[in-house]
Amino acid sequence: MRDAVIVEAVRTPVGKRNGGLSAVHPTDLSAYVLRALAERSAIDPAVVDDVVWGCVSQIGEQTYDIARNAVLGAGWPESVPGTTVDRQCGSSQQAVHFAAAGLVAGHYDVVVAGGVESMSRVPMGSSLDERDPLGSLFAERYGVFPNQGEGAELIAEKWGFSRTELDELALRSHERAAAAQDAGRFDAQIVGIETEAGLVTRDEGIRRGGTVEKLAQLKPAFRPDGVVTAGNASQISDGSAALLMTTSEKAKELGLRPVARVHSAAVAGDDPIKMLTAPIPATRKVLDRGGLRLDEIGAFEINEAFAPVPLAWLHDFAADEKLVNPLGGAIALGHPLGGSGARIMTTLVHHMRDQGIRYGLQSMCEGGGQANATILELV
Repeated sequence: MRDAVIVEAVRTPVGKRNGGLSAVHPTDLSAYVLRALAERSAIDPAVVDDVVWGCVSQIGEQTYDIARNAVLGAGWPESVPGTTVDRQCGSSQQAVHFAAAGLVAGHYDVVVAGGVESMSRVPMGSSLDERDPLGSLFAERYGVFPNQGEGAELIAEKWGFSRTELDELALRSHERAAAAQDAGRFDAQIVGIETEAGLVTRDEGIRRGGTVEKLAQLKPAFRPDGVVTAGNASQISDGSAALLMTTSEKAKELGLRPVARVHSAAVAGDDPIKMLTAPIPATRKVLDRGGLRLDEIGAFEINEAFAPVPLAWLHDFAADEKLVNPLGGAIALGHPLGGSGARIMTTLVHHMRDQGIRYGLQSMCEGGGQANATILELV
């Protein structure tokens, strides 16, 4: 029976807006991680059947099928194709799902899944058509244009989260990411990016020495009396990540050692106006599909798009908070949209291998009120 295994996972550092990676074209960011993937696994890129690449703002430098452009920019053979996926913030997690499905179905033997976003160079929302972005029928059904920040406020309101609770989660994210960075926990997964200003090797968004009192001074970002601020929301970032995937049988043939297996995958939809709640039904769906209990999962990655998202997830599942985003999340590390799903999964795969964790679960909220959820099993 065919399966889908991950044999290597790499990522760039996550650069802050207008930071160390902002001078690098997003196609080049993608090409660098593809090169690193081939070098670290020692595969011949010619064996890759496809590159499935997530990207949200497919305009300007990120248009014209950036997956294919990255393949060519990496110097890989012209025989290697590429396709670009948009499921909003979960685009590169969806790329992993498509890659896994292709492997199990026999459409692929070796495939790369990943993604990129340079939010410094291609700002969020730059692909939006302001004349009529969603059409009259959507407007007739919902009567309001969705806004992620307002969605985060609605979640905080529904679950009764205070500003202090949101800020405390943000502080934990930075503290955990700083501790992980200081302990070298990210080193094995990061490929340094050479720029005109020098080599970028570390995630740039991590802040140290924060306090609830300092965060309390920030103004609400979306409502005058709101609780969501720049301090308890994900950072605008630049970055790319990639995972090399194959089957157990093909890995053996190529002399590759699998790290983790894609155990189960699911996607779910929920209220598009609250927009950010779908990780909850997606988690239930993937656990049910995989025949696993929540207490069998040893590590969770629930993307910190906004602090109310993991807080609502934690509330509904009553999971061990210490197992959720144990190395920090997007509030500290950043959220390069189309690259985030693969960045998170790269971090999860390495964490599972480092700690001997059998099962890990990842879920991300996405535009339109959607979420992907994936369970990985250590091999």
